[in-house]
This record gives sequence, C-alpha cells and structure tokens, in this order.
Amino acid sequence: MKVGIVGMPNAGKSSLFNALTRAGAEAANYPFTTIEPNVAIVPVADERLERLAEALGASNVVHDTIAFHDIAGLVRGAHEGEGLGNRFLANIRETDAIVHVVRAHHDDNVIHPDGRVDPLADIETIETELIYADLEQAERRHARVVRSARGGDREAIAEERWLTALIEALQAGRPARSVPAPDEAPNAVRDLSPLTAKPVLFVANVDEGSDEVPPEIAAYAAVQGAQAVAVSSRIEAELSELDDDEAALMREELGVAESSLRRVVRGAFALLELNVFFTAGEAVPAQSWHLRRGLTAWHAAGEIHSDIQRGFVRAEVIGWDALVDAGGYAAARDRGTLRLEGRDYAMQDGDVITVKFTP
Repeated sequence: MKVGIVGMPNAGKSSLFNALTRAGAEAANYPFTTIEPNVAIVPVADERLERLAEALGASNVVHDTIAFHDIAGLVRGAHEGEGLGNRFLANIRETDAIVHVVRAHHDDNVIHPDGRVDPLADIETIETELIYADLEQAERRHARVVRSARGGDREAIAEERWLTALIEALQAGRPARSVPAPDEAPNAVRDLSPLTAKPVLFVANVDEGSDEVPPEIAAYAAVQGAQAVAVSSRIEAELSELDDDEAALMREELGVAESSLRRVVRGAFALLELNVFFTAGEAVPAQSWHLRRGLTAWHAAGEIHSDIQRGFVRAEVIGWDALVDAGGYAAARDRGTLRLEGRDYAMQDGDVITVKFTP
C-alpha cells in the first residue's frame, strides 16, 4: 500500500514523515525542500500478532508494511507546472491514497507561502490543483476515446459517457470520486487514474498540547466523505528521536494518547477498507497481511503466494482471540473453534488462516 503525503510548503509534511519513519527526511523552513519523493517502508505494528506469536511459540514476528511517500509541497498553479508541480502531481498519481497535511498551528517562526494560517484556504488550494490536473487529463482521454465510441465499441461508449460526466463534475469543482465508475468499462478509472478519486486522510498539524482536529477541518472532511486526524508534527518528530519507553512516558506527560503512526495508519486503513489477517504456527513466523474487505480466502491465499492461490484446496480459519485463548491449534480443534472453509469464504478482520493447497 502506497500513501502519498501532500500539502502546502511548510505544512509539516516532512516533519510528519520523519515522525512516521524515523528516516530523517530533510525538513527546512523554505518551499520545495523535498523534490524527489522520500519513500520509507514502515512496519505496521499489531498487538494481536504479538499475542499470537507468544501463544503459539512462533519463531519470529513479521509485520505487514506501508509505504509512505513524502511528496514536495504543492502551490497554486501546480497543474501548470508552477513550483515543479507537474512532477509532484505525477508522484501523487502513483499512490493508493493521500495523506493531506494541513497547517493548523500558529508558530510565527514557520513561514507560510501566503503569509497567513488558514487551513480551509490551504485545503482549497491543494484540492483545486488536483481537480485542474484531473480535468486536463480527462479532456485528453476523452478526445482519444470518442473516436472508438463513434466506431461502436461498447466499452468505449460507456467510458466516453463516464468521461463526459466526469468532465462536467470537475468543471463544477467536484472531485472524480463523486462520479461513479462505469460498470460497462471496468478499466476506465484505472486507465485515467484521477487524483481526486483517491481516498483522502486529512492530517491537521496542530499546536503543541492540542490533540483535537479543528472543527472547520473536521466539518470539511465529513462533507467530502474523508477521514481526519490531529497530529503535532513537531512533537512527534521530537518523540521519534527517543526510544519507545521514553517516547511513551513523554506522550503521557504531554497528554498525547497515541503515536502519529498508529493514528495515521488507522485512518489510512479506514480509507482503503482493509481487513487484517494472520498466518502463524509453532516454530514458524507469525505474520500479518492486509486484504480489502469483502474479499475471500482464495484472495488471501494470493496475498501469501501465487502458487498457494493456484493450488487452493481449503483453508483452516479461526479468530485470533479464539486461537490465543485455546493456546494452540490442537486445543482449538478439540474445542471446535478451528473451521474448514472453502475458497469463497469472506475473510474477517483478525482471522488466522492456514491454506491447504496442491503444489
């Protein structure tokens, strides 16, 4: 899963990136510090996996990962190339979701490109640039597709109809996610890859000591069907330099309930509608995986390995808590809590799966 961190220059993107990854991306008080996107692969800790590993005597713990892309600040006119905007927009297009960092703190020592702190104006600047970029892309795609539609190609006709509706929405200032994808042209959204179709998590970069999303950002996110969380990037960047115990003690003193990583990752998972499932056993690694909600045991097998998916026969499935409570697979079988499921079983969050397959 690739998540792009975007926002206005000096909004706190690179500081958040440092807090999330401890990767030390350069952060400075002037625009365009970040040109090439910093990328960090971060393990997604899950306490359930730790408990499974302990209960089963697993050889080690392997957490699933999330890739954070720290993309340089966007400014007004980015879709026309202002401030290296075209390159930055291309970087965003490659991600699965967007973390939009919005400045909501009032540190006078940090320069704002427009000379004021106005979270909603900053959001509008970024969203407008993404809409303009999508509009240009949609118009170019429409010019190509219309020729195939005139030739009677059914899929092209459906895509042309969708693109026409999309262009009208974008011209009205509405994002691509507001126009449903056409069933008759299943690849249309993938081929266009509109920026404003990506799910968004707004991260309010708040003052030290604050732990609440400002009401105006929360209200805007709700209208857009987006998520919003509050983070003090400055505090989190400082905490990331401490070891885990020291950081936990400092958070307690500051009244910060949890780390920015947990908060942002939880928000990102909510956007992408992901379930967590586990594989674990005695003297083998305990590992976490992620799968879109509604997908099946057969899809889960494919996450583990394509050969396992091809040879899928059946799956043994049990909830993580039931397995921990039983203390192992043998006891779970005796209790009748370890179930045999077929390829169409819809995976649930927290399932532990063992796939039986033919090589």
